[in-house]
Amino acid sequence: MTAAAERPKRRENPGIQRFISGGRAESLSAEEILGWGLENFHPRIALSCSFGAPEGMILLDLMHRIQPASRVFVLDTGRLPQATYDLIDRVRDRYGKSVEVIFPRARDVESMVREKGLNLFFESVENRQLCCRIRKVEPLNRYLHDLDAWVTGLRRDQNVTRANTPKIEIDESHGGIVKINPIADWSSDRVLEYVGDRGIPINRLHSQGYPSVGCAPCSRAIVPGDDPRAGRWWWEDPETRECGIHTGEEEGGSGI
Repeated sequence: MTAAAERPKRRENPGIQRFISGGRAESLSAEEILGWGLENFHPRIALSCSFGAPEGMILLDLMHRIQPASRVFVLDTGRLPQATYDLIDRVRDRYGKSVEVIFPRARDVESMVREKGLNLFFESVENRQLCCRIRKVEPLNRYLHDLDAWVTGLRRDQNVTRANTPKIEIDESHGGIVKINPIADWSSDRVLEYVGDRGIPINRLHSQGYPSVGCAPCSRAIVPGDDPRAGRWWWEDPETRECGIHTGEEEGGSGI
């Protein structure tokens, strides 16, 4: 039985459903959307923050200003760079916030590595998707099982796979919970402006040419003019450069 099937049935709120289906969120600011989400779902709402992109740090700052007890979680794949762990500790110190760290199932990682090796992801798209599914998608599914809503830093100009991202949607891949993407319409310039104006702590690898930091072996610096996501899974075509967290899962749980 899937996690979605096991999820307790929630009492639907007609007002929330009408708000989402009516598309009213598209005219609201990020602060207004987050205020709506926290008012309706706290404490069963959490921010998904990779600590490898400034978008997540912006949302963490905004949510903390609205609700200091707002929740944030990170998927620790076991392959993150040290700079990412250092940033998590900086957030604990600056905001006094407990970051919920979610790990993959050890037995699944051990089985995969034993069968396919530590660097299986370079060998094929299928292997890379398997690694992402075990290290990221399954832990996320497990965590979201106990939430009513989650917040992401998706933006429409990040990648061709994210061009139609709505600000608020029903996440059918995770049992019909609400998925909130408050800065979907922000440009990269606006992101950098907010970071500078507020003095937001960000991953130090950004200053070394990494606009997006994921697992250490799957992230690299880019040159000026490259697509911001060009350093993630750079050996693949742009159309496949997603880990499965933000795309509907195929039957069988491929996560892509």
